[in-house]
Amino acid sequence: MIELIVSQGRVADRAPRMIEGAARLARALEKRYGLTGRYIGKPAPSAVDDWTVSLPQAAETLNGLRDAVAESIGNGSRTVMVSNTCSASLGTLPVVAREHPDAVVLYIDGHGDFNTPRTGTGYLGGMVLSGACGLWDSGHGAGLRPAQAVLVGSRDIDEGEAELIAAHGVRVIPPAGTTAESIRDAVGDAPVWVHIDWDVMEPGHVPADYSVPGGLLPEQIRAVFEAIPPEQLRGVELAEFNAPVDDELSDRAVETILAMVAPAFENVPGPAAGPGGAVPAL
Repeated sequence: MIELIVSQGRVADRAPRMIEGAARLARALEKRYGLTGRYIGKPAPSAVDDWTVSLPQAAETLNGLRDAVAESIGNGSRTVMVSNTCSASLGTLPVVAREHPDAVVLYIDGHGDFNTPRTGTGYLGGMVLSGACGLWDSGHGAGLRPAQAVLVGSRDIDEGEAELIAAHGVRVIPPAGTTAESIRDAVGDAPVWVHIDWDVMEPGHVPADYSVPGGLLPEQIRAVFEAIPPEQLRGVELAEFNAPVDDELSDRAVETILAMVAPAFENVPGPAAGPGGAVPAL
């Protein structure tokens, strides 16, 4: 069974269409796979603010996402969370670490998200993985061992952040090295949790905040999911779809996402299992 959880409260959003992007993708998943999403949080306007402001504002949403993911895991479901920002995972990755202590977390992101309040710019989204690993106290738990985390497709990494990544033993698979073979080697026979920020992709496929060139292509994302044995996949987080105002462009981006992640919805007991599809060009 698949349980769909959708973040709809502001969690450090700096672009106004992130919450809408999560909602659009969630509705498409509901329609394609016969799911009923559990929507968490109340939308609020985007803002450019420091983590000391955005983190307290997001507390209710983060707590709600934490509880929803914990319940889903407890039900034995494959959890799919669609979120407006990576920052939402501050509430969920500690749950994953607690409930699946041996899991490998594939953190598929154009950035490392391994800054801390001392090294970063003050943007909450740049400190997500480090927070889950306990390098700073978000107030929402930690427990993820850095050795469990694998940065996939990351290429825009700050100098201080890179030092922390190396010092704590976080594995990094660069875009050119992201293949089915490298993913299978990374996960071994462990349970797997996948987090994707769409800025990991080469710009032009899925609109995302903070996109940088040199990213993954749609077929590489799909290959990641195809490489993970279905019985090992515990959950998926899909973050940071910055929905275009133009409905046609938005719909095409959603179709691209659906085609990439389709293997995560296959070989699942219950009504959520369904066919995949070719990856369309945007």
